[in-house]
Amino acid sequence: MSDPHDRSLGRPDLLDDSGLTPLSQEALLDLEQTFFQWHRRVLKGELTGRLLAESGHPIEPGQFHALTAVARIAAGVGRDGPTAPTVGLLADEMAIDPSRASRVAADLIAQGLIRREAAQDDGRKTVLCLTDTGRAVLADMRDRKWAHFVRMFSRWSEDEIACFARLFKRYARDIMGDDMG
Repeated sequence: MSDPHDRSLGRPDLLDDSGLTPLSQEALLDLEQTFFQWHRRVLKGELTGRLLAESGHPIEPGQFHALTAVARIAAGVGRDGPTAPTVGLLADEMAIDPSRASRVAADLIAQGLIRREAAQDDGRKTVLCLTDTGRAVLADMRDRKWAHFVRMFSRWSEDEIACFARLFKRYARDIMGDDMG
């Protein structure tokens, strides 16, 4: 097996001139490898797929992602405030093109998870609304996710959980130069 820290696989020469100790350099290289594996699993929807399979909900991870996007838009998560979800906002939230977002929305409508309605402020505009079934799926999956987190973190000490949460938040803020609060 090859060394993941080999320069030919992406170890930057910059580390040698960074002023970081060798231990810090190795720790950062290990973090980068672990982060890559974690990110790949997130992108593939492995945890969501497993929780969906356990739940018996006949929805794919990508469709679930769209369902949660509709809920986030409506609740104003990551926005200035609650907003009526449209296909355009769904496309933006999911970083997909509007025609793909329209097809995903149609799939969710066919499954009875969302419905189209006329916007209250403009009857020509269509908005996406969660159905009772869609809200129930979201609530069930939220509970399953938290049950998984509780099982996973039950083996961690209070200090480890607090430290991880603080450092991960700091990492997420600093990686993009954002102020996440």
